[in-house]
Amino acid sequence: MTERKQDDTGVEEETGLATKTRPATKKPSLYRVLLLNDDYTPMEFVVEILVRIFRKSPEDAARIMLHVHQNGVGMCGVYTYEVAETKVAQVMDAARRAQHPLQCTMEKE
Repeated sequence: MTERKQDDTGVEEETGLATKTRPATKKPSLYRVLLLNDDYTPMEFVVEILVRIFRKSPEDAARIMLHVHQNGVGMCGVYTYEVAETKVAQVMDAARRAQHPLQCTMEKE
């Protein structure tokens, strides 16, 4: 925005507001965190993981666990990259400590 004014001597001067354009911010990419079925990890352990790490209610955790059991894979949630990566690491660490072969992955939505 520019404004033209004359000073006391009759000289016209331009005054304006200096603006800095910012690039439009875009939303971060989202990632699905998936649990993979195996024949060895107890269903109770999977439910525990879903409640503890993904903050699911016991009912939702049981539903997701059954979906994983019946379909081979199930979604635990959708997160930004860093959060999804952390959740996958937490699941893998908990499974390893409990000596279960449970696998967890993430994929771009």
